[in-house]
Amino acid sequence: MAPDPLTPYGNRPMVTPIVNAVNYEYLSFEVLRQITDGEIDGYTYHRDDNPTVREVERKIAGLEGAEDCIVCTTGMAACTMVYLTYLKAGDHLIIFHDTYGANYKVALILERLGVSITWLSADESDRLGEHVRPNTRMIFLETPSNPLCKILDIRSARKAADTVGALLVVDNTFATPYHQTPLRLGADLVIHSATKALGGHNDLMAGAIAGSMEHYNQLWFTRQAIGTTLDAYSAFLLERGLKTFELRAEAMARGAQIVAEFLAEQPKVSRLAYPGLASCPGHTVAASQMQCGFGGMLAFDVGEEEEDAKRFIAALKTIYHAVSLGATESLICIPYLTTMLYLPPELRTSFGVRKNTVRLSIGIEPPEKLVADLKQALACVPQRVLSHA
Repeated sequence: MAPDPLTPYGNRPMVTPIVNAVNYEYLSFEVLRQITDGEIDGYTYHRDDNPTVREVERKIAGLEGAEDCIVCTTGMAACTMVYLTYLKAGDHLIIFHDTYGANYKVALILERLGVSITWLSADESDRLGEHVRPNTRMIFLETPSNPLCKILDIRSARKAADTVGALLVVDNTFATPYHQTPLRLGADLVIHSATKALGGHNDLMAGAIAGSMEHYNQLWFTRQAIGTTLDAYSAFLLERGLKTFELRAEAMARGAQIVAEFLAEQPKVSRLAYPGLASCPGHTVAASQMQCGFGGMLAFDVGEEEEDAKRFIAALKTIYHAVSLGATESLICIPYLTTMLYLPPELRTSFGVRKNTVRLSIGIEPPEKLVADLKQALACVPQRVLSHA
């Protein structure tokens, strides 16, 4: 039999090989049968599986405390795969406005397919049970939420889901498995945009879904059918990013705490949201379900107008004006103008986002360097009387 592609010389390489093969030669019909019947590990066609992809799946599963993990092309591909695998016409989905805006586009498709959807605000999550129906098949939430870092209680959502046997799906992209492991808190599935902190270097796109082996098999069927298998090179980059993931996550959380404490004292900043601050409405719940810090994401309002936020961002010298998050570089954007463009203007502000709201993703730079940059940029914002709402 040919050698394992990950151990081509008998000794395991320190770096997982990039196996770019689309197809594989069968040494015999019996080997083909064993592979296709699942008796032995093996590969036939890239859309089915790939050894480089498989390595990174196992590592993400380990981080989340899952039995297995499916990796796919993007974070939104991961969300869509979950919806298509578990929802059908006549089912009911509960999802929160406080999640990545591209879910609105997928929701339009699901409604065309006969799925009914209830959109809730994270601020009313304590009343989640009131919205559960007999046909509720799934509750989808993100905590901390994008972009306002609101905290939802995963254990409480589990109780609501259990009343009708619904699946609880948690997007863990903001928190990362370093700070939060939703499966241990009662989630059935955990989703990541692995483009973000898991990859961490702004050089790949990928999604991940972690859960039980039963869920892996169901999701594998969907991935194989619709063709969302990640390419081998991106899987290689993702696995390389995971080698420094815990170091980066720790540095980001430490920096975010220092930055948040600085911003809390600034008169030109209002409505600061960071779960590591005792003043944050979700701090108590966050402290009960997160560990090793509170992540690297913050949201806050600058001044009173959109122009104030623009002036502030334009003056930054260390922090980059760019979308995405969880990277080695600190990134900042105005969600109303970027990540929420998927939504009509009236919806972008309906659950708390304002035109002067900024989202800040802390990188691994020295915190004092970030504080100095924020301080000089805030000096460029005109002084006004703020409402501090």
